[in-house]
Amino acid sequence: MSATVVPLPPNSSSETIDFLRRMASMVSGRNGEMLLRAASLIQSLSQRAMSAERLFHETQEESKRNTVLREAAELATDAMIGQIEMLRAQLTEVTAAAAADRTAFNDERGKLLCLMQDAETHIGKLTTELETLRASVDSFNDTVVSVPIEALRLARTQFEYLSNGFAGKGDVISQAMSEIGGFAIDQALAAKKTADSA
Repeated sequence: MSATVVPLPPNSSSETIDFLRRMASMVSGRNGEMLLRAASLIQSLSQRAMSAERLFHETQEESKRNTVLREAAELATDAMIGQIEMLRAQLTEVTAAAAADRTAFNDERGKLLCLMQDAETHIGKLTTELETLRASVDSFNDTVVSVPIEALRLARTQFEYLSNGFAGKGDVISQAMSEIGGFAIDQALAAKKTADSA
Protein backbone atom coordinates (compact mmCIF):
# COMPACT_ATOMS: atom_id res chain seq x y z
CA MET A 1 0.00 0.00 0.00
CA SER A 2 1.62 3.26 -1.12
CA ALA A 3 1.32 6.46 0.86
CA THR A 4 0.71 9.77 -0.83
CA VAL A 5 3.20 12.38 0.24
CA VAL A 6 2.11 15.97 0.00
CA PRO A 7 5.13 18.27 0.27
CA LEU A 8 4.78 21.27 2.54
CA PRO A 9 4.62 24.70 0.96
CA PRO A 10 8.16 26.08 0.88
CA ASN A 11 7.95 28.85 3.53
CA SER A 12 4.68 28.12 5.34
CA SER A 13 6.29 26.53 8.42
CA SER A 14 9.03 29.16 8.76
CA GLU A 15 6.42 31.94 8.47
CA THR A 16 4.26 30.26 11.08
CA ILE A 17 7.23 29.81 13.43
CA ASP A 18 8.26 33.45 12.99
CA PHE A 19 4.69 34.56 13.65
CA LEU A 20 4.43 32.47 16.83
CA ARG A 21 7.74 33.81 18.16
CA ARG A 22 6.71 37.39 17.51
CA MET A 23 3.42 36.71 19.26
CA ALA A 24 5.25 35.14 22.21
CA SER A 25 7.38 38.26 22.57
CA MET A 26 4.21 40.32 22.79
CA VAL A 27 2.44 38.02 25.24
CA SER A 28 3.86 37.44 28.65
CA GLY A 29 3.57 34.60 31.09
CA ARG A 30 2.28 31.19 30.42
CA ASN A 31 0.75 32.06 27.05
CA GLY A 32 4.12 33.28 25.76
CA GLU A 33 5.82 30.08 26.89
CA MET A 34 3.14 28.04 25.18
CA LEU A 35 3.59 29.98 21.96
CA LEU A 36 7.40 29.46 22.09
CA ARG A 37 6.90 25.77 22.76
CA ALA A 38 4.44 25.57 19.87
CA ALA A 39 6.96 27.32 17.59
CA SER A 40 9.74 24.88 18.68
CA LEU A 41 7.42 21.93 18.26
CA ILE A 42 6.36 23.07 14.78
CA GLN A 43 10.03 23.59 13.83
CA SER A 44 10.97 20.13 15.13
CA LEU A 45 7.97 18.49 13.44
CA SER A 46 8.76 20.32 10.20
CA GLN A 47 12.35 19.04 10.26
CA ARG A 48 11.12 15.55 11.03
CA ALA A 49 8.59 15.74 8.21
CA MET A 50 11.32 16.82 5.74
CA SER A 51 13.58 14.00 6.97
CA ALA A 52 10.70 11.55 6.65
CA GLU A 53 9.95 12.79 3.14
CA ARG A 54 13.62 12.43 2.15
CA LEU A 55 13.74 8.98 3.72
CA PHE A 56 10.52 8.03 1.95
CA HIS A 57 11.94 9.05 -1.44
CA GLU A 58 15.20 7.18 -0.74
CA THR A 59 13.21 4.14 0.37
CA GLN A 60 11.03 4.39 -2.72
CA GLU A 61 14.11 4.50 -4.99
CA GLU A 62 15.65 1.60 -3.08
CA SER A 63 12.40 -0.31 -3.45
CA LYS A 64 12.41 0.30 -7.22
CA ARG A 65 16.02 -0.91 -7.43
CA ASN A 66 15.15 -3.94 -5.30
CA THR A 67 12.16 -4.70 -7.55
CA VAL A 68 14.37 -4.57 -10.66
CA LEU A 69 16.99 -6.74 -8.94
CA ARG A 70 14.34 -9.18 -7.74
CA GLU A 71 12.88 -9.50 -11.25
CA ALA A 72 16.39 -10.04 -12.68
CA ALA A 73 17.08 -12.60 -9.95
CA GLU A 74 13.78 -14.38 -10.72
CA LEU A 75 14.68 -14.52 -14.42
CA ALA A 76 18.16 -15.82 -13.58
CA THR A 77 16.65 -18.33 -11.15
CA ASP A 78 14.19 -19.56 -13.79
CA ALA A 79 17.06 -19.95 -16.27
CA MET A 80 19.17 -21.77 -13.66
CA ILE A 81 16.25 -24.08 -12.80
CA GLY A 82 15.87 -24.89 -16.51
CA GLN A 83 19.60 -25.63 -16.78
CA ILE A 84 19.50 -27.75 -13.62
CA GLU A 85 16.57 -29.78 -14.98
CA MET A 86 18.40 -30.25 -18.29
CA LEU A 87 21.58 -31.31 -16.44
CA ARG A 88 19.55 -33.69 -14.27
CA ALA A 89 18.07 -35.28 -17.39
CA GLN A 90 21.55 -35.58 -18.93
CA LEU A 91 22.90 -37.03 -15.69
CA THR A 92 20.07 -39.59 -15.64
CA GLU A 93 20.84 -40.56 -19.25
CA VAL A 94 24.58 -40.78 -18.58
CA THR A 95 24.00 -42.79 -15.40
CA ALA A 96 21.69 -45.21 -17.23
CA ALA A 97 24.19 -45.56 -20.10
CA ALA A 98 27.02 -46.12 -17.61
CA ALA A 99 24.98 -48.77 -15.79
CA ALA A 100 24.21 -50.51 -19.11
CA ASP A 101 27.89 -50.32 -20.11
CA ARG A 102 28.93 -51.68 -16.70
CA THR A 103 26.46 -54.58 -17.04
CA ALA A 104 27.66 -55.34 -20.57
CA PHE A 105 31.27 -55.11 -19.41
CA ASN A 106 30.63 -57.49 -16.50
CA ASP A 107 28.84 -59.94 -18.84
CA GLU A 108 31.70 -59.78 -21.35
CA ARG A 109 34.24 -60.11 -18.53
CA GLY A 110 32.44 -63.22 -17.25
CA LYS A 111 32.47 -64.75 -20.73
CA LEU A 112 36.15 -63.95 -21.15
CA LEU A 113 36.96 -65.45 -17.73
CA CYS A 114 35.12 -68.65 -18.73
CA LEU A 115 36.99 -68.72 -22.05
CA MET A 116 40.29 -68.16 -20.22
CA GLN A 117 39.55 -70.98 -17.80
CA ASP A 118 38.59 -73.28 -20.70
CA ALA A 119 41.74 -72.22 -22.56
CA GLU A 120 43.91 -72.86 -19.48
CA THR A 121 42.34 -76.31 -19.08
CA HIS A 122 42.84 -77.04 -22.78
CA ILE A 123 46.43 -75.74 -22.64
CA GLY A 124 47.08 -77.99 -19.63
CA LYS A 125 45.76 -81.01 -21.54
CA LEU A 126 47.76 -80.10 -24.65
CA THR A 127 50.88 -79.55 -22.54
CA THR A 128 50.45 -83.02 -21.00
CA GLU A 129 49.88 -84.57 -24.46
CA LEU A 130 52.89 -82.68 -25.84
CA GLU A 131 55.11 -83.92 -23.02
CA THR A 132 53.85 -87.45 -23.62
CA LEU A 133 54.52 -87.11 -27.36
CA ARG A 134 57.98 -85.63 -26.72
CA ALA A 135 58.82 -88.52 -24.43
CA SER A 136 57.52 -90.94 -27.06
CA VAL A 137 59.46 -89.20 -29.86
CA ASP A 138 62.59 -89.08 -27.71
CA SER A 139 62.39 -92.81 -27.02
CA PHE A 140 61.60 -93.43 -30.73
CA ASN A 141 64.55 -91.25 -31.82
CA ASP A 142 66.84 -93.37 -29.66
CA THR A 143 65.99 -96.46 -31.79
CA VAL A 144 65.21 -95.06 -35.25
CA VAL A 145 67.05 -93.06 -37.88
CA SER A 146 65.10 -90.99 -40.38
CA VAL A 147 66.10 -91.68 -44.00
CA PRO A 148 64.51 -90.36 -47.20
CA ILE A 149 62.57 -93.02 -49.17
CA GLU A 150 64.64 -92.40 -52.30
CA ALA A 151 67.79 -93.20 -50.32
CA LEU A 152 66.18 -96.47 -49.16
CA ARG A 153 65.22 -97.38 -52.75
CA LEU A 154 68.73 -96.59 -53.90
CA ALA A 155 70.16 -98.75 -51.10
CA ARG A 156 67.72 -101.58 -52.08
CA THR A 157 69.01 -101.40 -55.66
CA GLN A 158 72.61 -101.51 -54.43
CA PHE A 159 71.89 -104.56 -52.21
CA GLU A 160 70.31 -106.31 -55.21
CA TYR A 161 73.31 -105.42 -57.39
CA LEU A 162 75.72 -106.70 -54.68
CA SER A 163 73.66 -109.89 -54.22
CA ASN A 164 73.83 -110.61 -58.00
CA GLY A 165 77.54 -109.81 -58.04
CA PHE A 166 78.25 -112.13 -55.07
CA ALA A 167 76.08 -114.86 -56.65
CA GLY A 168 78.13 -114.65 -59.86
CA LYS A 169 81.36 -115.10 -57.87
CA GLY A 170 79.92 -117.94 -55.82
CA ASP A 171 80.18 -116.03 -52.51
CA VAL A 172 77.00 -117.40 -50.91
CA ILE A 173 77.51 -115.75 -47.51
CA SER A 174 77.92 -112.23 -48.94
CA GLN A 175 75.01 -112.93 -51.29
CA ALA A 176 72.79 -113.95 -48.31
CA MET A 177 73.82 -110.86 -46.33
CA SER A 178 73.01 -108.62 -49.32
CA GLU A 179 69.63 -110.28 -49.75
CA ILE A 180 68.89 -109.88 -46.00
CA GLY A 181 69.74 -106.14 -46.26
CA GLY A 182 67.47 -105.78 -49.33
CA PHE A 183 64.70 -107.69 -47.51
CA ALA A 184 64.97 -105.36 -44.48
CA ILE A 185 64.62 -102.32 -46.77
CA ASP A 186 61.62 -103.94 -48.50
CA GLN A 187 59.94 -104.38 -45.10
CA ALA A 188 60.61 -100.73 -44.13
CA LEU A 189 59.13 -99.53 -47.45
CA ALA A 190 56.10 -101.85 -47.05
CA ALA A 191 55.52 -100.53 -43.48
CA LYS A 192 55.69 -96.94 -44.74
CA LYS A 193 53.22 -97.72 -47.53
CA THR A 194 50.80 -99.29 -45.00
CA ALA A 195 51.14 -96.30 -42.62
CA ASP A 196 50.48 -93.83 -45.47
CA SER A 197 47.36 -95.69 -46.67
CA ALA A 198 45.96 -95.79 -43.13
